[in-house]
Amino acid sequence: MERDLIRESAQAGRVVLWEESARDGAQAKTVMSEDFRVQLALAQGRMFGADGPRHVVFAAGFPAVCAEEFEAVRRVAVEAEGAVSVAAVCRGRSADVRQAVLSVRGSAHARIMVVVPASEPMARVMTRQSASEALGSALSLLEVARDADDAVAVDLCFADASRADHDLMAARAGELTAAGAGTILLADTVGAQLPSEAREMYTRVAAGAGPDTVLGTHQHNDLGLGLANTVEALRTGARVVSASWLGLAERSGLPATEQLLLLLAHDPARAAVLLGTDAPAWWTAPDLTALPRLAGAVAEHTEHPLTVTMPVVGTGVGTISTGTPFVDPQLFQPYDPQRVLGTAPRVLLTHLANTRVVHAVAERLGHRLDEAQARTATTWAKATVYRTGRAVVEDEAFAAYLDGLRETTK
Repeated sequence: MERDLIRESAQAGRVVLWEESARDGAQAKTVMSEDFRVQLALAQGRMFGADGPRHVVFAAGFPAVCAEEFEAVRRVAVEAEGAVSVAAVCRGRSADVRQAVLSVRGSAHARIMVVVPASEPMARVMTRQSASEALGSALSLLEVARDADDAVAVDLCFADASRADHDLMAARAGELTAAGAGTILLADTVGAQLPSEAREMYTRVAAGAGPDTVLGTHQHNDLGLGLANTVEALRTGARVVSASWLGLAERSGLPATEQLLLLLAHDPARAAVLLGTDAPAWWTAPDLTALPRLAGAVAEHTEHPLTVTMPVVGTGVGTISTGTPFVDPQLFQPYDPQRVLGTAPRVLLTHLANTRVVHAVAERLGHRLDEAQARTATTWAKATVYRTGRAVVEDEAFAAYLDGLRETTK
């Protein structure tokens, strides 16, 4: 079997991103074309330079869905080879495991992730077995994958781990690791965990499984805590973290890739505090200026538009519309969007504007106003907002008003 770069990275304390937008993102009622999956995998790998395969596992899809999905996964495995580590995801069934291996085999650093239930209720629904029996069956599935192609790394996802017995998961994770499993992802499948519960789960499973076991996260966001729970897992030493562009995934989604990468890379000193170690988080730190572009491409392709309040890549990032932030923009931001992301600041005209904001927008549109004109324009802008019911006065409308103002004040 070839070197497992993902295990090596995690055991060296480096962060590995398990990218789910093409796979779990489908459950957010989206579908990515073959072309786009390849393009996204290549671009995401390039964020880390030559270390893309060490830092990104790109879950290309779920081959068992249909022939078209199998071909999409296969194409990513072939064409994104060397940019990322490509993975196929499958159920805990022998036929599905063999199919998943077939979809990625021959690709450098190829992986599959086998989903097995960890809690009693999930095991009954998925396999009609007890949790112990279902997790125990993963050992035989590991052998099935090995027999199909022992060059393909095998990861396990413990579904509904947040409601499962910690000691049972620890014992099975240790056994699977000893048998050759790559990583073990613990899934809060229903998104019900609180941060303190996530921290306890990862701490106890890691202690019981032993130091050779590499744990990863899959934290759903139904209570809005997916990112916070992932942070807690990182604090315990987990280094493989699931995320999805724009947070796209089943129901309320997963932690957003762009948010997680910014959090862990924009300020190395703060990241060290978060991770609890001075060891570097990256072999090659990600190029964060790619985040807005890639998030925008995902939004356009999946028809999930970027919103004003979306962190990191939303349309409100870097915008100023009130007087005090206009005086000192950095006082009101946790990072500099232009320096970190390449997102240029923009001053917007709204009903909250003062004359400083009006002057700035007018100058951007090629107009210089005296103080009386600025006061008049400010009054007009506020009245326009309330008349139209739209918070932002568009540049075209303001430019037309300023042209008329200049004529009337000559």
